[in-house]
Amino acid sequence: MSSKQKTLKGSFSLCGKGLHTGLSLTVTFNPAPENSGYKIQRIDIDGMPTIQAIAENVVDTQRGTVLGKDDVRVSTIEHGMSALYAMGIDNCLIQVNGPEFPILDGSAALYVQKINEIGVEEQNAPKDWYIIRHKIEVKDEETGSCITILPDEEFSLTAMCSFNSKFINSQFATLDCVEKFAEEIAPARTFVFVRDIEPLLKANLIKGGDLDNAIVIYEKQTTQERLDSLADMLKVER
Repeated sequence: MSSKQKTLKGSFSLCGKGLHTGLSLTVTFNPAPENSGYKIQRIDIDGMPTIQAIAENVVDTQRGTVLGKDDVRVSTIEHGMSALYAMGIDNCLIQVNGPEFPILDGSAALYVQKINEIGVEEQNAPKDWYIIRHKIEVKDEETGSCITILPDEEFSLTAMCSFNSKFINSQFATLDCVEKFAEEIAPARTFVFVRDIEPLLKANLIKGGDLDNAIVIYEKQTTQERLDSLADMLKVER
């Protein structure tokens, strides 16, 4: 593994609608100088403010990751951020013309594809490693979520989740090494239970959700009338 920082060899753009806003959006990934990290610029706002994509700027995690600084917000960044990290990009300026990244097909696959097409360029500065020397655990008592970080020679992840469903109850997945991200993780798609759609819409979310950018899970046999009702909610052509 290279010990030098990396950026993109050139720029690329992806266009589509926002999962939560339903807006038509374009996000552009650009090369960036050494030691700049990931920066997201809202080019649709006067002054084109920039938010550093760091944990301290995360302001919400309801159905997506939202960054915020002062009154500026940008959401649904998780697929793009994971692709940049997994593909070894340290520095990138991301410009978006709205309050969220486009959802595309609901996965990180297109981000990985574009990064591979444009290429990666090694820079002169050394990577700034964060070394885990002892166990770290963070819990969210409200949701029951827990992250445990352990020292290791390599980067690996094990994720476990549990849903109140007889079809998707307790599940786990492991990424042994980050080089497998493109094949094993990037194609994983956003999903939603039918029972959650109406509450999400009432919460002013998933206005851009449809069957092209999310997998909809039915937990029991349904009628054509119910299918038509779902299609109306998601504005899907029947």
